[in-house]
Amino acid sequence: MSTRTSPRRPGWAVIPIVALITAGLALGADRLVLTGARVLAPEGDRWLAGQAVVVEDGRVAAITPAESLGPAADTQVLDLNGLSLIPGLIDLHTHLLLHPYDETTWADQVLRESLGLRTARAVTHAEATLRAGFTTIRDLGTEGAGYADVGIRDAIELGVIPGPRVLAATRAIVASGSYGPAGFDPRWAMPVGAQVADGVAGVRRAVREQIAAGADWIKVYADYRRGADARATPTFSQAELDALVDEANSAGRPVAAHASTDEGIRRAVLAGARTIEHGTGASDATLRLMAQRGVILCPTVAASEAVSKYAGWTPPEPEPARLRASKDLVRRALAAGVTIANGSDAGVFTHGDNAHEIELMVGSGMSPGGALAAATTIAADVLGMGDRLGRIAPGFEADLVAVEGDPLADPSALRRVRVVMKAGRVVMRRPRD
Repeated sequence: MSTRTSPRRPGWAVIPIVALITAGLALGADRLVLTGARVLAPEGDRWLAGQAVVVEDGRVAAITPAESLGPAADTQVLDLNGLSLIPGLIDLHTHLLLHPYDETTWADQVLRESLGLRTARAVTHAEATLRAGFTTIRDLGTEGAGYADVGIRDAIELGVIPGPRVLAATRAIVASGSYGPAGFDPRWAMPVGAQVADGVAGVRRAVREQIAAGADWIKVYADYRRGADARATPTFSQAELDALVDEANSAGRPVAAHASTDEGIRRAVLAGARTIEHGTGASDATLRLMAQRGVILCPTVAASEAVSKYAGWTPPEPEPARLRASKDLVRRALAAGVTIANGSDAGVFTHGDNAHEIELMVGSGMSPGGALAAATTIAADVLGMGDRLGRIAPGFEADLVAVEGDPLADPSALRRVRVVMKAGRVVMRRPRD
């Protein structure tokens, strides 16, 4: 990566990227001009060539022909020659407090790992996610770690630790007898990886408690396994889900519903959930209902692949049923007109490998451009931040990622991240291969 000053722009000072990172440059009233890269158009469907992106006060101030920029005081230039500049990526389904299950099982993480250890791991997970180009995440449950995600979110906002912008769902809400760890002697009251609530009054109370503790979103398990039964079934009644969503919405909090059975998905959609997580058992009729009601699908194909590998599947063996079902869901959802957003379930697999979900969505029938939109414009709209995130446009947050290659043609380009900027600060620079 090179930096240079054009002789036609004598007022510009060029600072090496490494120096920007080492100094932790806060732009303030200064300007940073990004030149040399092809820039993803605000619509996300094409590249703009010969354009410079001007960043001021943490936001995109202008996208303008590089030749039109005259000299200006207190301006730094970052040369991204030959790279592709895209908005910061968004992952709508992560678990910063988890690490891959082939390292430690989910139950052992919940029961045996201390909160301090889990939080320390989460700090490294947040940094790995940011360095991979994901500048915003929705963290969908601490899985037994209480409200630690709120502390991590706030520490990132305060600049105490590096990481993406976090929207926290805290503990998640489950029905009695339908979450784990499970399989123990029923005489013992075991810790549960979420908050148990039952009945209309109970779910309203749980929502209120989580919002008071700092939840940005509410997550509910609309279905799950009951005890040692390996078969998932709906766990909340329609009345309970209706009350839960109503309580959340009255406080301005949207709801994400874990649901893999057709009936669990249908109930969550009717209740007004904003997103369905996983969704593999959705019938075509239920997918059409999702499309009609504008409910978003986060298919988490990467999690299905990871769990399949943990169960013994090794490519190039034929894909197991679980993975085939996830990929087929993407194809059926597209045919039904369902909007698909990027949510990987990172934590089930390695943090920092979040872009693999985008690759798998393309492998499941989405176009590369559609999959990139699922992680930018669409994901930002899901979060209610479509007016400030997910696009490179004047007035938007300067969350910018420079990659080698063309992610509109090849999603693997998203693995070749060279520069990451969050809110106008260069937070990562990696030398080119």
